[in-house]
Amino acid sequence: MLDAVPPFRAKAGAQDDERVIKLAVLAVGGQGGGVLADWITDVAERNGYVAQSTSVAGVAQRTGATIYYVEMARDTGRLPVFALSPSQGDVDILIAAELMEAGRAIIRGFVTPERTTLIASSHRIAAVSEKIEPGDGRASSSKVHATAEAASKRFIAFDMEKIAADNGSMISASLLGALAGSDALPFMRESYEQAIGAGGRGVKASLAAFGAAFDRARGTAAPAPRPVEPAIAESAQGAGQVSGPQNLLQGWQVLAARIDLMPVAVREMALRGLRKVVDYQDIAYGGEYLDRLDKAAAQDSADHAHALSIAAAKHLANALCYDDMIRVADLKTRSTRDRRVRKEVGVKEGSVLQVTEYFHPRIEEFCGTLPAGLGSYIENRPKLAAFLDRRINHGRRIRTDSFAGFAALWFIGGLRRWRRRLLRHKVEMSHLDRWYALALAHVSQDYALAVEILNCRRLIKGYSDTHVRAQSKFDRVLSALPMLKGRTDAADWIRRLREAALKDEKGDMLDGALKTVATLGPGPATGTP
Repeated sequence: MLDAVPPFRAKAGAQDDERVIKLAVLAVGGQGGGVLADWITDVAERNGYVAQSTSVAGVAQRTGATIYYVEMARDTGRLPVFALSPSQGDVDILIAAELMEAGRAIIRGFVTPERTTLIASSHRIAAVSEKIEPGDGRASSSKVHATAEAASKRFIAFDMEKIAADNGSMISASLLGALAGSDALPFMRESYEQAIGAGGRGVKASLAAFGAAFDRARGTAAPAPRPVEPAIAESAQGAGQVSGPQNLLQGWQVLAARIDLMPVAVREMALRGLRKVVDYQDIAYGGEYLDRLDKAAAQDSADHAHALSIAAAKHLANALCYDDMIRVADLKTRSTRDRRVRKEVGVKEGSVLQVTEYFHPRIEEFCGTLPAGLGSYIENRPKLAAFLDRRINHGRRIRTDSFAGFAALWFIGGLRRWRRRLLRHKVEMSHLDRWYALALAHVSQDYALAVEILNCRRLIKGYSDTHVRAQSKFDRVLSALPMLKGRTDAADWIRRLREAALKDEKGDMLDGALKTVATLGPGPATGTP
């Protein structure tokens, strides 16, 4: 009879044979948390343990992760009593499928420094609160890392999502590999691999991801290969500006050599900007980027840690790589995108993948893709623009797996070689030149203000209506410059206005901040800080 066998729970000082091992997995939808819990249970049972797995479902993807809870104990002939959910301060191993879930587990008290081994993937899935902020609403990953180190007995963290993706598997496989490599459970590697093999689906890819994560957790993984220069051939040759890989390589080397002449502090950001600009357009466009950047570098100095040049390197690249119909079409027809989509969807060899793209162009986007003269002619005639808008301004679904759909986008993307002659480019370059000249004009009088004016480019982003709203905020922030003239804290006020604009989509905070600036009296004459 069952009640003839006394149940037990682990107590302080219990023998290893009687100890209940408590493990919690925190994962959101689509990460395979249930599969991971089943694997762990299987591994325990293969090694003579009795185990129980339960789950407490979260409400939605980022309002509550599902908690999978596993308790296990060596089978000694007595029936253990297992809990159904984890308790604060009573978890031996906690596995988080994303970094911020590890932080939430710490807040909830599941992680303790004298007991818990914390295993977490270092990648991020942005929370809803992070996504809705117009600016950079991301929480600090470094703070979570520091807190996890202090709060846990042992902290193991690396990008397990990337390991899984690189091996064509789910993160559950690499999480299991990290668990096995941590030696937090008293089981051999072969037991984990047998549990994966028993699943029968995606075994090869799962074992590859498991092995890579196992080696990484053990510190025996081979060093990552050095990054190579970006694959700019597809982009630059598609623009029709450089012919032949040899000429392309020579052009890139010439531009890279110019970066080597810049101050050390500026080189990394300048190289990133150059890569982005060349990929966006062509080698010649990269030369234009460096020409503009040289103007900031000529007025900069090491006394200010080259903050002006670094800001210019970053925001000039973003300004030159504005989003337009050509850019969108170009990205959607690249072979690299097709490979990525097929890998993410998991398309098997020989299967057909149907892809439907959605577009909703306005008359402004249409005119932007026309030669500057023709586009301006239409925009300056409201009745003609309205007539065309009624025929253009509606959603379209284009099947890029069909010849006609792909050819239409490929044709639009191919307009890139004529981009410099189009209306949108003329408008964007005019706006860029005014903004950049405004910033550099303040360098000698107020260096910090010049840097903040450059940083205001963060406000401009997006496509279509989003771009219009962003540019409106940009103009409103810089409209405060005349009111701040002569104040030593002008840079600080521009920074506050920019942050207000980034935090509030409707612009109410920015309106309030501008009203405050309007009430400020004149300050003492500024000088270089």
